[in-house]
Amino acid sequence: METTRVNAVFEGGGVRGISLVGAVCAAERHNVVFNRVAGASSGSIVAALLAAGYTAAEMKAAIERTPISSLLKKSVFPAVRLFLRKGLYSGKWLELWIAELLEAKGVRTFSDLPDGKLRIIASDITNGRLLVLPGDIAQYGVAPELFSVARAVRMSTSIPYFFDPVILRQPFKERQKQAALSKFSYVVDGGLLSNFPLWLFQHDTSSDPAVPVIGFQMVGRSDAHPHRINGPVSMFQAIFETMLSAHDERYIEKNKAIRTIKIPTLGVGGTQFNLSPEKSEALYRSGLEAGEKFFQSWDRKLGMLKVTISKTK
Repeated sequence: METTRVNAVFEGGGVRGISLVGAVCAAERHNVVFNRVAGASSGSIVAALLAAGYTAAEMKAAIERTPISSLLKKSVFPAVRLFLRKGLYSGKWLELWIAELLEAKGVRTFSDLPDGKLRIIASDITNGRLLVLPGDIAQYGVAPELFSVARAVRMSTSIPYFFDPVILRQPFKERQKQAALSKFSYVVDGGLLSNFPLWLFQHDTSSDPAVPVIGFQMVGRSDAHPHRINGPVSMFQAIFETMLSAHDERYIEKNKAIRTIKIPTLGVGGTQFNLSPEKSEALYRSGLEAGEKFFQSWDRKLGMLKVTISKTK
């Protein structure tokens, strides 16, 4: 069967990212080849692994071997750690895990990938700036091609207050400003500014316009359990998840040509780090079923879903 190239954008959704892997499996079954990929937050993990050459089966096995909960090393004094490090958990274990997976495919820096193959979204909250990595890391005096892919993923997945922010030296022009309050920039979860960056490939002049863009989106947040707020951290968790649900929706509505696989998330919250193996498998199956439904009705010649058009007299 003939293969079809697509550019893919993966939405962030915390622990629900396993559902994206299920949808990728469906794409593979329909001979879809990923040309360029992009993602925010947990979507950046899937995008990075795809760019490195991982299959859906390999990604699923890696997540089952090392669930996210195993990467969370909680401090004896969480309140003190939160005050000093700005996060309840260190992000280094996640970064090391990603780095190990990427190195197994021979990928360490962006120079190990084809130019433009991978884009990752992060948020510089010191300067209120959205970062598209690797390109925007040049603002901080770092060569984009030499920047670590695992570090970019860590930036994009650093949920505020849950994981430590990644600290970079402020861009030179910012350090020159008298009004600059800090010599350092704090970089956190890309979903804070754009959780579903479909716009990346729409305005990319270096990308082949004949290659369709497909979005992989997790939906069904309205079915999620109500948030129980009993402290500042749980309150921020509720704020963060509510905020993500509203991101990028206006862009999606305005750009109907972009086809989106909508994956039900079965009421699972993005920060439910204690996700059971059974629930994780259910999310994977949800993505697989949503992907199968999408690609079975997809016209690969036109890059759109097959629809029946009634002739008007």
